[in-house]
Amino acid sequence: MQNRWIAIAARVLLGIVFLLPAVLNVVGAMPQPQLQPPAAAFAKALADTHYMMPLMWGTMIIAGILLLSGLAVPLALVLLAPLVINIFAFHVFLDSSGTTIAILIAVLELYLAWYYRAAFSALFRQIAPPA
Repeated sequence: MQNRWIAIAARVLLGIVFLLPAVLNVVGAMPQPQLQPPAAAFAKALADTHYMMPLMWGTMIIAGILLLSGLAVPLALVLLAPLVINIFAFHVFLDSSGTTIAILIAVLELYLAWYYRAAFSALFRQIAPPA
């Protein structure tokens, strides 16, 4: 029973961490941090594509809503996995100022993936049964 409450807290926290900044970015209310030159160049390259940032924000909003509502949590975790890896790598390799939050996000994602591991078991079968 205690694990259930930990999972709910982790799910809500991760949902807020992704939903709030994405919504603030979409409405233009998110302050932009000062980044180290390599990190700023990477962020500018993503923004210059004119699709990557809206794609990321849209994914963050959808996944955040799913996490906060408790609906399709495994799907939300799958949607967020590439973003979590990129956030972690960004802060390890380009801008170490956010490493703590990147580690927290990665830990929450991994904990929830472990908690919902039964939903992912079919992905790791060597031979998939026909539909």
